[in-house]
Amino acid sequence: MEISGNSGFYAGLNAIQAGQNRVDQGSSQIASSAVERSSDSRASTDQVNRLNGVDRSQESDLASSMVDMSMGKIQVELGVKVAKASDEALGTLIDTYA
Repeated sequence: MEISGNSGFYAGLNAIQAGQNRVDQGSSQIASSAVERSSDSRASTDQVNRLNGVDRSQESDLASSMVDMSMGKIQVELGVKVAKASDEALGTLIDTYA
């Protein structure tokens, strides 16, 4: 009997990598937004006063980046569970037929 059941394991690894990429993108967007804000805050008094006013577009961008990071974390956790389940299933098959 030929066992070729690693597709679940590789699907788990792909999910882990996709989740890590999502976390990386979200964190880089947050970091670039923080850099933009800090460079803007070194400006004149008028610009500081404008910064004190709430910029909803930047807040929503930060919120969506945080959501992306959370989704990436969950995606990584689920990928780990899929890879573990596949590994355990393959181990059980090998033990059963060995």
